[in-house]
Amino acid sequence: MKALMLQGPGEAVVAEVSDAVRSGEDDVLLQVRRVGLCGSDLNSYRGRNPLVSYPRILGHEIAATVAEVNPRHPEWLAGSAVTVSPYTNCGRCASCLRGRPNACQFNQTLGVQRDGALTESIAVPAGRLYRAELGIEELCLVEPLTVGFHAVSRGRVAAEDVVAVMGCGGVGLGAVSGAAFRGATVIGIDVDDGKLETARKAGAAHTINTAAVDLHAVLAELTEGRGADVVIEAIGLPLTFRAAVEEVAFTGRVVYIGYAKEPVAYETRLFVQKELDILGSRNAQPEDFQDVIRMLEAKRFPVEEAITHRVALGEAPEIVAAWDREPARFGKIVVEVS
Repeated sequence: MKALMLQGPGEAVVAEVSDAVRSGEDDVLLQVRRVGLCGSDLNSYRGRNPLVSYPRILGHEIAATVAEVNPRHPEWLAGSAVTVSPYTNCGRCASCLRGRPNACQFNQTLGVQRDGALTESIAVPAGRLYRAELGIEELCLVEPLTVGFHAVSRGRVAAEDVVAVMGCGGVGLGAVSGAAFRGATVIGIDVDDGKLETARKAGAAHTINTAAVDLHAVLAELTEGRGADVVIEAIGLPLTFRAAVEEVAFTGRVVYIGYAKEPVAYETRLFVQKELDILGSRNAQPEDFQDVIRMLEAKRFPVEEAITHRVALGEAPEIVAAWDREPARFGKIVVEVS
């Protein structure tokens, strides 16, 4: 069968690989239908993902149908449309023992530490499957949206909160829609008017283009001078890491999803003076998948606007190379596998 393979940095090809087989007694064989690409895939292509090894089949944002029934799991009928949690967890590390397997010390994500789903079929444990009353393209948006939803959960967002989301790309849109789904007042922040327009359709009550206006002044105006109750940073730059701490309200919460590629220097006085909760957010929990599915089933997310490019598997190497050259031109890329 065919697969999108990274042979090394800058080397994406469609290659022939062995057919998928069920290796575990709980595995379910899936026919892959659609796979979304995200920033970690681009970093892997560029050789900037410290967790990836080569050669590697990409793909962790998955829409699939069950290819055949596993007798141990007859609840997954052939032809059922599903999405997949792409993570593993060891069950023994500190995170797993605290009931937070999303942050497992030994996690292996599809398409990063192990081969992913950009191939014609895959086998995954039944416990990683989620069913939903959604279309195929909606299903491949579930996983990337869960990352933002998990950040909202980490920030303990409630309906009375004002939430500022820095960065309205794929992950940031998940945070925007997740906070809005909880009833919060959401402010989307970016330098791209197109992304900000999509953020409004995803639930942002206000947007700020920091290339055109002063962030601090507009946030102060929108929050009566207090700042946002929760700031979710989904960009990963030293400038925005610092701005999150500077712009959050006293006793507020700051949630970091990405990580900056270089050390960040802080005015640490603000940590103590504001008595801040500063939180990291990694991957997603099962309840985040369930919440995203409920949100998408309620038609509360602009699927058509979020997906900007659709290509067949055979065209994937070319679009990844184009994405590398002009990243600002692309939103969500969806690869049509079958």
